[in-house]
Amino acid sequence: MPTTLKWPLITKQNPKSLIAESYKGLRTNIDFSRLDSRVKSIMVTSAALGEGKSTTVANLAIAYAETGRSVLIVDGDLRNPAMHKIFNVSNEKGLSNVLFNTAELEKNIQQSRTMNLSVLTSGPVPPNPSEILGSRQMESLMDEVKSQYDLVILDTPPILPFTDAQVATPLCDGVVLVIKAGGESRKDIAKAMSSLEFVGAQLLGAVLNQASRKTLASAYHEQ
Repeated sequence: MPTTLKWPLITKQNPKSLIAESYKGLRTNIDFSRLDSRVKSIMVTSAALGEGKSTTVANLAIAYAETGRSVLIVDGDLRNPAMHKIFNVSNEKGLSNVLFNTAELEKNIQQSRTMNLSVLTSGPVPPNPSEILGSRQMESLMDEVKSQYDLVILDTPPILPFTDAQVATPLCDGVVLVIKAGGESRKDIAKAMSSLEFVGAQLLGAVLNQASRKTLASAYHEQ
């Protein structure tokens, strides 16, 4: 079944494209971001809505899975979940059900069409997303899945309008911030980064998303 979003899984659909190579380059950069130990868990967020963080999560996960590592995506965006749409899997039950003890974790982790890649969707959207992500149950769940998979990638809501990402920061080894070219102002991006640093986030890197060659050239000349 084809994905419901426009070209979100380009790493799988067109693996030799420049965009797919960029995701593989991101994977390599993350791997070399820490010399003392391999990154086992990554939180991905953005400054604002619509910057492409969920697409980044999906393609980065595929890039990792293709190296033979077992990868789990946890859809922690309990406000606007997207992983079930991207991977065309059921979202009848998922993370929220597991945390409220109405579903078993193992039975609700779904296999994707990519070898080595599994997905735990969000489940029904709850009324208190930030409290759920900051709960002891969420911490225990993350500890459990990190012991079972080589890499866990946690998708979270954008950081400026919501506190969820800040609350979830301690759950992962590091954070990747997705920035849409021509989107938020530098002031807002700096504010997002400051919010992450305030809670002790280990920033693994930033992804400039949807950038044209003209935008990249302009950024280069401003350096």
